[in-house]
Parts: sequence; C-alpha cells; structure tokens
Amino acid sequence: MEIKITTTQILKVLQVLSWIIFIGLCIEAGGIAVNTAITLFIHPHGAKNFWEGSDYLSKLYAFDHGYFLVITLIMTVVAVLKAMLFYLIVRLFADKKLNISQPFSRCLRKFILNLSYFSLGVGFMAHLGYKYALWLSQHGLEKADLQALRLGGADVWIFLAVILLVIAQLVKRGIEIQNENDLTI
Repeated sequence: MEIKITTTQILKVLQVLSWIIFIGLCIEAGGIAVNTAITLFIHPHGAKNFWEGSDYLSKLYAFDHGYFLVITLIMTVVAVLKAMLFYLIVRLFADKKLNISQPFSRCLRKFILNLSYFSLGVGFMAHLGYKYALWLSQHGLEKADLQALRLGGADVWIFLAVILLVIAQLVKRGIEIQNENDLTI
C-alpha cells in the first residue's frame, strides 16, 4: 500500500499551519501591547505578571518606566512584524494568486521581496532590542533573557532576509526567461 501526498494536500496543510501561526502571533502582539498599556496606565504591579511571566520586565519597570516602555515597544514591533509576515503568507493562499502552471510571476517576486523586507525588519528590531538590553545591563540591571522577551535570533532573521532576497533575484531571472520563451513561441 502506497500513500501518495499531492502538492495540493501539502499546500492545504501549509495554509492551515499559516493561519494557526498568524493567529498566535496576533495574540502575542496584542498581549504585549495590552499588558504594556495596563502596566503603564492602570495597574503598575501588572509588570510582575507580564507576558509569559518575565520577571526582568517587573525589575525594569521598577528601575525606570521609560526604559520599560522602550523595551516593550521593541517587543511589540517585533511581534507585529512577525504577524505581518504571516499575514502575507495567509493572503497569498486566500487570494489564490499562486499559479503552479506559470510559477515565475511578478506577484510571486513581490511576495518574496515583501517577506524579505519584513524578515529584515524583524532582524533589525530584534538586534536593536538586544543592544538596548545589553546597554541596560551595563547600567545596573540584570542581563535580560532575550528568548523570554521574544528578541532572540536577530542574526537568523537577517540571514533569512538575505536568502529571500537571493530567491527574489532568481525569480526575477526566471520571469525574464519565461517572457523570452513566450515571445519566441
């Protein structure tokens, strides 16, 4: 007995996974933003119960409210950029602009370029958060756990952006070759 999985089935599974990840990232971004607002304006002790219970943020809030706002703002921007990245993927599936019979298209190139720009943005903002947390540790605060703050892996995001830029250039060349072949027929 042979089990054969088609490309259409794999794309359906990827579409469902993309929706799940997109919803999770939206919840994460909203959770960070709402917890920041609650901590700053309503309940200052909310920093102790901040997103995923990071005790670093409560110590940072006690140290200085402005520093707390900056680090949570960076966390929010990173989370929103990640959600927007997966929104592009969800939208690609929903708009059904991906044509398997002619895979090289301007739409695909634009999609890959946008993924690369958002990945680059996540990488730069995560690196900014890392540098800021490092600067804070030099001013008397304990060293931050970047994974708990969702600011780790900036180098991976930048690496992904470069790979996607290379793929976008390959797709651009594929579009040129496809157009040349269409003209010769």
